[in-house]
Amino acid sequence: MYIFLDESGQFTKHNNEEYFVIGSFTVGDQRRTEKAFKSWRQSRFPRKMRTQNEIKWSSTSVDDSLRLRTLKHIAELDVRIRYGYLQRENIPSDFRNNAGKLESGLLYAAIIAEIIKTYLPTDEKEFYIFCDNRHLKGLTRNSFRESVKAQLLPVCSPGTFVDIQMIDSTANANIQIADWVSGALAWYLEKKPLGEECYKIIQNNILSTKEFFK
Repeated sequence: MYIFLDESGQFTKHNNEEYFVIGSFTVGDQRRTEKAFKSWRQSRFPRKMRTQNEIKWSSTSVDDSLRLRTLKHIAELDVRIRYGYLQRENIPSDFRNNAGKLESGLLYAAIIAEIIKTYLPTDEKEFYIFCDNRHLKGLTRNSFRESVKAQLLPVCSPGTFVDIQMIDSTANANIQIADWVSGALAWYLEKKPLGEECYKIIQNNILSTKEFFK
């Protein structure tokens, strides 16, 4: 199973947003979705944007009409979405050090593991998990991977293989799709003007929703 994840928002206060959202999806053929999204971006976006390696959901260069059409295109790719979110005020003290500083690396590892657990139980014996490259305060990349594995393997079938990679989203269109999914869901949760419309577009693709630390 190939799982792609990206997030919207920050663990710390940012632009008055209440939520941190992480979206994930699987598809039957990840090469098909990557090719389809690249083709859409190169043919439907304004000419000056077509040579960019990545266009994020939050890009101010994308107007609302194009944003919604692109989201519809993503929904039509048969992506199967599982997402989670948290309100900053609910982050447990377990993820703070003695000085009260947030240990965001540990928090991110815990959230990634919880999202992957929503794919269980399954007959799948191999999990390939792709996250966007981000700074992990207090953790090395290797310790991040080991932390996620340690939380997943006890609830997986015996002999399950888990591979976790952090990759640059500019080099992987499926991570970019995850960015659009999480961005759309964040707008819905934050009750932004297009939020309801965004949710209606992808709601049939959503298999599960999880609120962390409620």
